[in-house]
Amino acid sequence: MYSLFNKCWGYLQTLRYLCVKTALHFCLWRSSCGKIVYSVSEEVNVGTVVGNIAKDLHISVQELEPRMFQIVYGTNKRYFGVNLKTGILFVNNRIDRESLCSTEQKCTMHLEAMAHNPLSLYRIEINIIDINDNAPSFPISSQILNITEVSSPGDKFSLPLAEDPDSGNNAVKTYKLSPNEHFSLDVQNVEQSVTVELVLIKALDREKQPVIHLTLTAVDGGKPAMSGTLEIIVNVLDFNDNSPVFSKSIYKVKVNENIALGSQIISLSASDLDEGINSDITFSIVKQGTSKASDLFSINPDSGLIAVKGNIDYEENAAVELRVEAKDKGQPPKSSQCKVLVEVVDMNDNPPELMVTSLASTIKEDSKVGTAVALITISDKDGGKNGIVHCNIVGQVPFKIESSYKNYYSLVVDGPLDREEIANYNITIIASDEGTPSLSSTSVITVHISDVNDNAPHFPEAVMNVYLKENSPAGVIIATVTAQDPDINQNAHISYNIISRDKTVIPLVSMIDINSESGDLYSKQSFNYEDLKSFQFVVQTTDSGLSSISSNLTVNVFILDENDNSPVTYSDYSEPGSVNSENIPYSAEAGYFVAKIRAVDADSGYNALLSYHLTEPKGTNLFRIGSSTGEIRTKRRMSDNDLKTHPLLITVSDNGEPSLSATMSMDVVVVESLDDIKTSFREVPVKEESFSDLNLYLLIAIVSVSVIFLLSLVGLIAVKCYRTDGSFSRYSAPVISTHPDGSWSFSKSTQQYDVCFSSDTIKSDVVVFPSSFPPADAELISINKGNYFFLPIFQVFKNKSSCTPKLMLTSKILDAVDKVEKRNISTNFSHVVEMIHFSFVSYSSIS
Repeated sequence: MYSLFNKCWGYLQTLRYLCVKTALHFCLWRSSCGKIVYSVSEEVNVGTVVGNIAKDLHISVQELEPRMFQIVYGTNKRYFGVNLKTGILFVNNRIDRESLCSTEQKCTMHLEAMAHNPLSLYRIEINIIDINDNAPSFPISSQILNITEVSSPGDKFSLPLAEDPDSGNNAVKTYKLSPNEHFSLDVQNVEQSVTVELVLIKALDREKQPVIHLTLTAVDGGKPAMSGTLEIIVNVLDFNDNSPVFSKSIYKVKVNENIALGSQIISLSASDLDEGINSDITFSIVKQGTSKASDLFSINPDSGLIAVKGNIDYEENAAVELRVEAKDKGQPPKSSQCKVLVEVVDMNDNPPELMVTSLASTIKEDSKVGTAVALITISDKDGGKNGIVHCNIVGQVPFKIESSYKNYYSLVVDGPLDREEIANYNITIIASDEGTPSLSSTSVITVHISDVNDNAPHFPEAVMNVYLKENSPAGVIIATVTAQDPDINQNAHISYNIISRDKTVIPLVSMIDINSESGDLYSKQSFNYEDLKSFQFVVQTTDSGLSSISSNLTVNVFILDENDNSPVTYSDYSEPGSVNSENIPYSAEAGYFVAKIRAVDADSGYNALLSYHLTEPKGTNLFRIGSSTGEIRTKRRMSDNDLKTHPLLITVSDNGEPSLSATMSMDVVVVESLDDIKTSFREVPVKEESFSDLNLYLLIAIVSVSVIFLLSLVGLIAVKCYRTDGSFSRYSAPVISTHPDGSWSFSKSTQQYDVCFSSDTIKSDVVVFPSSFPPADAELISINKGNYFFLPIFQVFKNKSSCTPKLMLTSKILDAVDKVEKRNISTNFSHVVEMIHFSFVSYSSIS
C-alpha cells in the first residue's frame, strides 16, 4: 500500500513538472525597449510553435505575404521560420543550448525580421531555456589517494570537481559519498568557486584495511535529477606526518592578454616541517574538469615559478583559476593545494566586426529622405572602452547612418539624389572603437541611382533662324533641330512635332513637315519671296517618360530673294502697245532733258537695283542716259546733219546673278519750236458726269501729304539752324535741310545724307521703295505716316554703295495711282500725276 502511494505521488509530481515546463516554454512578452522576447526550450521538436509573431507585431496575417515578411539576419535564421499563412514563429532546426552558449548562464538568440511596403524592421529576442539533458561527469574515472595511517582526523584531501554542461538548476548541485566509517565529504562554495574535499573522520589502520574503495556521486538539480560518479581508491600508507604548506592560500595576479610565451607571472612558495626527503617539495598544476588552465600556464616543479604556456586571450578567458599542488617526497608523500587567480587585462587587439546587408542595390533618384538602403551590424570582441564602437560614413554623400537598436544601424537617404549628376555612390562605412590605439574596420557598399523622368528635353537656343532660298524644290531638308535630355533610356527618347503660332500665313501643315525622330525639317512646297517673305512656327519636343515633359523652340523661316523677275518699264506718253516718242527743239543745248525712263523690278536688294543703257543708230552719238536715273539728255547741240527722227533702244538691267533685262524703243523727234506742238500730256477719255468721289479722295490725300511734308521739312530746317551743339542727344530726331543747288540734306547724329533733285529740269526725280522692307544695306527713316492714302509717303534712303541719298515715295501710293490709271478715272487726277511726274522704282528688303 505504501509503494502504491509513492508511485501515485511520483506521477503527480511529474505531471506538475510538465505543466510548469510547458508554461515556461511558450511564454512571451514585449520588452520596454521595443523588441519582442520569446522563450523556448532546447531540444524541442522541429515545428514547435514559439509564438504568433503577426499578432505580437500587430500585423495582419493577410499582410505578411504582400509585404514579403521574412527573417533576414545572421546564422540564427536557420533555427526559426515564419508561417506566412498563419503568422506563427516556429522551430525550424534542432536547438542545443550547450553548443550555442557553452559557458553562459543565459542563452539568448537575436533575430531580425523585415517587412516591405513600407519597410519595417523588427527585433526579436529568443531565450533558450535549458533542460536537464546532460548528466554530471568527472574528468577522470577514478582517483587514487595515498593517505598515511598517521593522518589525523580532520585532514582533508582534495577531490576533482564534476562538470555539467547544463546551467542553472540543471547544473551540479550536490555531491554524495558512499557510506563508510573513515571519511566524510566537505563541499565548499566560496565566491562561486566550489571545492570538494574528502575529510578523515576516523584514524586509519593500514594493518586492518590497507585499501579503501569509495564512490563519489555528483547530482544535478534537474527533475528528474541526473548524476555521475567517481571511483576513489584510498591507499593507506605508512606515516609522513607533515604536509607542505603554501605561504598563501590564494594568490592573485594580473596578466595582459597576448603576453609573450614564456613570460613569468608569479612565483609560489611552500614549506614542509619534515626533514630529509619528506621535506622536498614539487609543484604541479591540478587539472580541473574541462578547464584549459593547464594549457595556458606551466609551473616549474622545483621553484614554483608560473610561466605563460599558451595564448592568453581576454575574449576567451577573462579570468583563469589555477589549482597548484605542493607535494613532498616522503613515503607516503603529503600534499596541499592553493588557488592562483589570474585576471586577464583586456588589450585592444580586436578590430570591430562590420557586416552590411544591402536591402536594395538600386534606388530611385526621387527617393524620400529616410528611405532605408542597408542594415549594418557591428560587434567588437574586446571589452570596456575597447569594445565601444562608433559607426560613420567617410566623405560627403546624401546618406547617413541611424542607430536602430544597440549595435544595429540603418543606412538611409539623407538628401536629394540626382542621377544626372551622380549615377552611383560607393559609400565607405567605417567602424572605430575607443581603444588606444583605436582599431577600425571599413566596408564599401555600392548604391546605384535609377532614373526618373525629371528633366525636360532642351534645345541649345530658344529661337532658331532658318534661311531658305525662294523657288527651292519641295521635299528638301531646310534645317535640323536637335534637343538633348539628360535622362536615360525611355525617359531620354524624344520626338518632335510642329505647333503653329503664325495665323496670318498659309496653313502651316501645307508648308513645313518634321521627322518626329530625327528632327529634320522638310519644305512641302516651293516658296516665292514676292508672296511670302517670312513665317514662324514652334517645334515641340516631348520625351517618352511615364509623365512626359516637353519644351518648345521658336523657328523663324526667312525666304531669301532670287533674281527671278525681269525689270518692267512704264511709259507716260502713250497708251500701252503704242510707239513712245519725245519732241525736242532744234535749239536744245547740251544736257537738255529729253525724257525719263521708268522701270520697276519685283525682286529685292541687288536683284532690284536697276541700271539703264542707251543704243543709238550708228554715227549719231547725240544722246546719253543716266545709268542709275534713267534720264535721257542731249550730249551736244543739234547740227544740220543730224536726223530729224532718232530711234533709241533703251535697255534696263538688274544687278542679279544672272542679270535680267528689259528693252523699250523711243523715237526722239527734232522740231523747230515746241510752242506749236500740242502738249505731251495724254488725255484720257472722261465721262461727262461730275468729278467722282474716289478722285476727290485721292486728290485730297496727295495735297494733304504734300502740305505735311513741306511743313515737316521747314520745321526740321528751322531746328537745324537754331539748335546748339549740346541741345540734342544721340537719339535726337533727324534733320532735313536744303542747299542752294536745289538738293536736300538729311542729318542724324554725326551723319549727313543728301536728297538730290535735278537743277536743270522742271521735273523732280524721286526714287520709290516699299516702306515696310528697307534694303539690307540702307538706312530708312520715316518722315510722315498715315493710313490708306495717308500711309508713309516720303522716306529718306541712303545706299551704302552710293554717296547720294534718295528721297522715297512709298509703294502704297503708287499702287493707288496704278489703280486709278487702270480704271480711267478723271482726267484732272491724271493731270495732277503728270505734273508731279514721279519716277517709280520698286525696291524690296532682304529678310
